[in-house]
Amino acid sequence: MIDRCLPIVYQKYFGNPIPENMPVLGDLYQCLRDQKEMQAQRIATALEIYVNGSLKVFNHRTNVELENRIICFDIKDLGKQLKKLGMLIVQDQVWNRVTVNRAARKSTRYYVDEFHLLLKEEQTAAYSVEIWKRFRKWGGIPTGITQNIKDLLSSREIENIFENSDFIYMLNQAAGDRQILAKQLNISPHQLSYVTNSGEGEGLIFYGSTIIPFKDKFDKSLRLYALMTTKLSDLEESREKRPARDQKGEA
Repeated sequence: MIDRCLPIVYQKYFGNPIPENMPVLGDLYQCLRDQKEMQAQRIATALEIYVNGSLKVFNHRTNVELENRIICFDIKDLGKQLKKLGMLIVQDQVWNRVTVNRAARKSTRYYVDEFHLLLKEEQTAAYSVEIWKRFRKWGGIPTGITQNIKDLLSSREIENIFENSDFIYMLNQAAGDRQILAKQLNISPHQLSYVTNSGEGEGLIFYGSTIIPFKDKFDKSLRLYALMTTKLSDLEESREKRPARDQKGEA
């Protein structure tokens, strides 16, 4: 039934492929309503909450310029019912971008914060593994970022992720997490000491079969540090200094 309706709702867009003609979920809903079969009516009823109900946030054309060089997808404010759908939409959008960039012989960097959340749901976990396995062939460079090691390693898919990751950047770890990672990544007790009570910017780099301890001290007086830091104390200090800099610039 959906297969019958999709060519109908995309007919206008294929005739004139401009953003204004891109169909939305409501167009599919209406097409299903127009069908005579009861099966179509049942599918339309299931879609209703996503079209006219409280979960209709995705029943709109995007207002984001998807041709930008850098795009940030933020789904933290989505409710629990929409979170999984939001993650799938983002992953699908990333795949589309990688496909377009590959045709243009461009690489695509894909950074996922709170990566453990993607591995928590079966559908998004399977999609993530597919990305990690196939991205390199398509010019994609995926990077997962997380502080929740236990949640990350509890996923059945984590071995596939590690097996397809050439580079791991590991900072200070809690005692329980260290033991789990040591077993998973074959880290020796001596190497483990570099992520035990280590300072800021200190830890281990895994590159293929090579493990290297590192210290990366970043000059906190630099403007670049103020732009990148997420520490509340640093942000407050930066706000206090900003008026002084602005007055100096006006003078």
